[in-house]
Amino acid sequence: MAAYMICTMRVHDPETYKKYTALTPATLKKYGGKFLTRGDPVTTCEGETFTDRMVILEFPDEATAQAWYNDTDYQAASKYRRASSDRGRMILQQGRGESAAPDPLV
Repeated sequence: MAAYMICTMRVHDPETYKKYTALTPATLKKYGGKFLTRGDPVTTCEGETFTDRMVILEFPDEATAQAWYNDTDYQAASKYRRASSDRGRMILQQGRGESAAPDPLV
């Protein structure tokens, strides 16, 4: 079942951040991951206005997403993200598949 990594951060050093974005695609490919969004515009429909950068990644499953995150090549690249941004968050959620109805109590 697909899993999704939602990443948000505020970039304060775009030049250093570009080093991270140059390295990330190769690490994703190694794990069958793909970008669903990559810094595209975000519209806040409710709540506090969202002004940070957002990236949404899709992986074949949660274990593969965890393996990508812990990969030595990705962790080496992520030093540029950490140096060039703040308020970083990377959250992972397992998908349910098209036929599964979400449980409103979960």
